[in-house]
Amino acid sequence: MTKSALIILMILVPLVFADDSLGRLEVGMQAPEWIFKDADGNDFTMDTWSGKILQINYVDPDEAELNEPFNNELSKVVDAGRIVDTYCQGCNLISTDKFMGIGIVDCKATWIPDYLIKKIAGDKAEKFDTTILFDYDAELRKSWGLEKNSYNVIILDKDRVCRALIREKISDEKQEELIQLIIDLQNEI
Repeated sequence: MTKSALIILMILVPLVFADDSLGRLEVGMQAPEWIFKDADGNDFTMDTWSGKILQINYVDPDEAELNEPFNNELSKVVDAGRIVDTYCQGCNLISTDKFMGIGIVDCKATWIPDYLIKKIAGDKAEKFDTTILFDYDAELRKSWGLEKNSYNVIILDKDRVCRALIREKISDEKQEELIQLIIDLQNEI
């Protein structure tokens, strides 16, 4: 191999295998802002829920059930928080005044057509009384270094610092830990 061919190869190989998630989000980092639309075409950013703890479920539609058990457990604590005084300090409930869970669908990760994704997402939004947004080009997956073909859960504090990031199925033990983290974060507000 000639010297010039070796130099060209040394330049091209890193480009071919470059990680397209150079800004990979990690626990302790400030989460970069984004903007996505809901099914009605309305724009949303993290500032839409300014001052709230934010749980973002970034989901490949093919894996939509992967962390359903976690969301079911979390919903019980949030729903109970709606019934009692939402300002009780130290209570083990989550206040919707201080917390919001949303979904962002990774539309590029699936073969499912967009119209069907919107239908499925609408059912989930109704079930969990939440907002679901659509990432048609996998922008967030790439920029935050999230897992493709998975169900990512990101918990951000009120200042948008990442406090938890799970790129896989959440174990039963981890479910309790994450719910307690949200409770602790809301008690700091």
